[in-house]
Amino acid sequence: MPISRLFASLRLSHTGWTNIIMAGCLLFPFAASADETMGRTGDKGQVWMLPRTAVIIDVGHGGVDGGASYGTMLEKDINLAIASKLYLLLQSKGIPAVMNRTGDYALSDENNWQRTRSRHRKDLAQRQQLTKEIGSELLVSLHVNSAKSSRKRGPLVLHQNTGESALLAFCLQDALNRQQQTSAYPRLGKPFYLLRRVDQPSVIVEMGFISNAEDRNMLTNPVRQTEIAQAILSGIRHYKWISH
Repeated sequence: MPISRLFASLRLSHTGWTNIIMAGCLLFPFAASADETMGRTGDKGQVWMLPRTAVIIDVGHGGVDGGASYGTMLEKDINLAIASKLYLLLQSKGIPAVMNRTGDYALSDENNWQRTRSRHRKDLAQRQQLTKEIGSELLVSLHVNSAKSSRKRGPLVLHQNTGESALLAFCLQDALNRQQQTSAYPRLGKPFYLLRRVDQPSVIVEMGFISNAEDRNMLTNPVRQTEIAQAILSGIRHYKWISH
């Protein structure tokens, strides 16, 4: 039974199926990798090999869009640093992955097809378009949080209104909670463009608060960045095992 039908059939309260998903993330072992390509037959019978991967790593912000900041520290740089580490970790475990940004540039600059003056909308639309051009199992969008209160800290995973996305979010949240010694639950990310427009199971991972001193030290320390990437890898592997 597909995961989405399974969750629909349960009809449990949020707390009820939260506990079930958390239990699954804790009990199930890790998963194997996916195929790197998929075939599509053309009009004359030719088989065109389209790009395919297991995980699209959406590297938040970039270029003129620095994202959240604290002094000279910019979210876009933190996102790229951790995404690069996550990419290498996924590849080392046989899980094909791609990053939609490998340097400090804005994806809106690559969007020459959409008629809009909004750079922000062009950026988001380009990220969505890449998920259509590159077949994948899931998308993980990496971001850094910020708040007026410097006391707020810890990771938060936002998910789509589907069972698959919720399962991915709970597995990732559990792994990040363990890494950062927190106890947050993931949330439904209703207003976010990518979560509404991307077809694959997708989540937004807010890896910590740049406005909090403890989180800020973690997010900018290369060793701690690797710990965050390892936690995300662990959550992805748990999800892949449970959902396949």
